[in-house]
Amino acid sequence: MPLDYPIHDRRLPNGLRVIVSPDHSVPNVTVNLWVGVGSRHEEPGRTGFAHLFEHLMFQGSRNVASGEHFAALMAQGGRLNATTWFDRTNYFETVPKGAMDLALWLEADRHGHLLDAVNQENLDNQRDVVKEEKRQRYDNAPYGTALIEVYAAVFPDGHPYHHPTIGSMADLDAASVDDVHAFFQRYYGPNNSVLTLCGDVSPEDGFAAVERYFGDLAASAETPRGPGPQLPPLASPVRVDVTGEVPNDRLHLAFRLPVDPTPDFVAAGFALDILGGLSTSRLTRRLVREEQVAHHVDAHAMGFIDGSSLGLITLDVADGQDADVIEARAMEELERFAESGPTAVEMEAVMAQAERAWLSALAGQEERADLISHATLLHDDPGFINTYLDRLAAVTPEQVTEVARAWLRPANRATVAFLRAQEVAA
Repeated sequence: MPLDYPIHDRRLPNGLRVIVSPDHSVPNVTVNLWVGVGSRHEEPGRTGFAHLFEHLMFQGSRNVASGEHFAALMAQGGRLNATTWFDRTNYFETVPKGAMDLALWLEADRHGHLLDAVNQENLDNQRDVVKEEKRQRYDNAPYGTALIEVYAAVFPDGHPYHHPTIGSMADLDAASVDDVHAFFQRYYGPNNSVLTLCGDVSPEDGFAAVERYFGDLAASAETPRGPGPQLPPLASPVRVDVTGEVPNDRLHLAFRLPVDPTPDFVAAGFALDILGGLSTSRLTRRLVREEQVAHHVDAHAMGFIDGSSLGLITLDVADGQDADVIEARAMEELERFAESGPTAVEMEAVMAQAERAWLSALAGQEERADLISHATLLHDDPGFINTYLDRLAAVTPEQVTEVARAWLRPANRATVAFLRAQEVAA
């Protein structure tokens, strides 16, 4: 039976795209707002700005004091947060239906009038918060800089995905209040945003409420540049070794992939799951269960839209094993898969896993709202949640084989190896 979640789509005169998806099973409403700005929109010397605004948006606006956004909604029983990624920044809260108007008013105030509160003191404060986050999550965590190294190895210098979302601390230190204001004015506006309401609200009431609070905001954002051309696979292997205090050697094998949401990207995701993303995957069976030379294997595809996506296989090397030998055996499995393709049993398993994961995600109101905003902002397809399973079902074993041959060969990999520092005998 096909999925049939209700999707009601409208665009306000100022350009704000509004999606209402009623769900009256619980008396809550999720307000999910995606802004079309992420780290890929940043310019050299100005990295980290998209993530900085994720923090600044909670530091007050024209009619809201610093910290009051959290306090006001939590006092109503709400939960809220925000995240930044390469292609977008999103802000979300789930509140009792009676607090929906409060949530929309707060969002409209900061999306329309944030800069009234962005002064030198707030900028300095949030710069320090971002630096502390970088120290905790990246610099001082085992394998914390792995993805930073992966992005730099897979994507060429100057590519939008070459630098991480956390950005450069030197760039943030050099940023002035004027620089920060200019970034907000360039990207934050209703004409560069999608707002999804998912929950106990009718389309009529939802559209009317959004119009009430967002309707008078000006279409202030510039039109962001479109995606660049598709990058080809890496022409030859790239190697980065990082030595440090880590629990065990870990290999990150990264590949460029077709952009999301093309059929080839979906097929590449299937290939990676069969290789290392399932409990029955080929690398898990060989390296973890049979040979017992690895503790854990993981693989997945990360969907991006600007010239490339990313495929990643992670191997945790068992104590006493040679990381180079483990990598060579993994490459044997990639070559074997590219030559023979998936079996019927593997296709059945990967399809079942993908279907289970998708239905599990849609079962939660908050994640459903996020998936609707994602598909609307990045793919202009608010009904994507209802058709995605059909796209999965259309993938053939031949497509999976062809994608593996084109994109997942050993020659196409970037290896980022985190190697445990050797103890020096006294």
